[in-house]
Amino acid sequence: MFLLFFLVWIIFNGQLTWEIAAFGVVISALIYWFTCRFLGYDPRTDKLFFKKMFQVLQYAFILVKEIIKANFEVIRMITSSRYEIEPAVVRFKTDLKTTPARILLANSITLTPGTITVLLEEDEYVVHCLDKSLAEGIDSSVFVSMLRKLERME
Repeated sequence: MFLLFFLVWIIFNGQLTWEIAAFGVVISALIYWFTCRFLGYDPRTDKLFFKKMFQVLQYAFILVKEIIKANFEVIRMITSSRYEIEPAVVRFKTDLKTTPARILLANSITLTPGTITVLLEEDEYVVHCLDKSLAEGIDSSVFVSMLRKLERME
């Protein structure tokens, strides 16, 4: 949070000199102290944020990788004259505990080409897959395992 205050100070000043930076450090420290003292902010939140930020960036990288892989798989299915596409609707449950993690899983499934999350109720998902091969292992995908790690960090 202190770094955020300092960054905002530098951006609002529009230039960076040692005087502006020194004064910004003092002002940012005072605002950070005020926030912790009177607004109930806990400095441990910053530590947890940086731990989670690394995991979230890793999740985003894997999501992009899976989207690219699925794009090529769907292109292969569509352009292959030997491949018979068999659409499927799959129901599965997950052990994710938090609502944001469940929603992120549903959105990740939908963002991946060839699959669409049709329904999410509590811990049960209904997913339409372009082909039944895309449904294999959907309930234990890399997305689920990474979201479990994020949930355990809290």
